[in-house]
Amino acid sequence: MTKRKPAKRGKTSKKKPAAPRAQRGRVRLAPEIPLRQGLVEMATIGAQSFFGVATVVAGLVVIAGAVFIAWSLRPVPAYSSDQVTVGSPFAVTFRVDNTNEWFPLSHLKIRCVVAGVDAPSMLPADVDPSRIPARLEPGEQASFTCPLRPADQEVALRSEIYFRSEYDVPGPGRFRLTANVGPFVLNTKLLPPRWTAKPGKD
Repeated sequence: MTKRKPAKRGKTSKKKPAAPRAQRGRVRLAPEIPLRQGLVEMATIGAQSFFGVATVVAGLVVIAGAVFIAWSLRPVPAYSSDQVTVGSPFAVTFRVDNTNEWFPLSHLKIRCVVAGVDAPSMLPADVDPSRIPARLEPGEQASFTCPLRPADQEVALRSEIYFRSEYDVPGPGRFRLTANVGPFVLNTKLLPPRWTAKPGKD
């Protein structure tokens, strides 16, 4: 008897699982903002920006105003002259007044300066500090003389006198202020003559 060969089993094709289809990404659109709501938000942002700028500007105006007021209220010394009677017209007695109603003049230093054709021979001279009180209260005054080189009336008539003042500013700490007051000219229309502010000058 012939043996039957076992029948060959055919290769069964295994089906590969289908690859999952890539899901197409869906773009979610943001909900549209109503026109009215958008306008309201824009107006709100604009108002906040305007308010911020206005606040900064107002602050700067207040600071500038405070500085201006403080500077306007600062004490400034005022000068006047006694009558010139005998001797050098430069040796006359001068007076310094604190015309400020609120603040004193502290540690005042005065320098007399001569200007004019004869100025090169008339060097600036510092007033003796012992003649000036350490503190001139509002309304107070002090007298002094300028230790300038003696000269005759002709030289004085060709000259002008300035007063350079240096003093402490009121308030905490110590901050020095300077002020140039003048010019003063010898006024011979007054009898006896005296030094007065030059016409047209403060």
